[in-house]
Amino acid sequence: MSKIELILIVVLIIVFIFSGGKKLPELAKGVGEAVRELKNGLNEDDESDSENKLSKKIIDYSI
Repeated sequence: MSKIELILIVVLIIVFIFSGGKKLPELAKGVGEAVRELKNGLNEDDESDSENKLSKKIIDYSI
């Protein structure tokens, strides 16, 4: 088990202790939404980079 996994487990246990069982689903939902937004943001950056490269190729071939 890597150090990152161990730290993540410890943090999750601490959050569970302080928040209790009732708040855990809300916290998990918030974390899931944050991860989803991060992935969407990264994908949008990748798409814009590929579009910029494509437009540069089109311009180079047309000149």
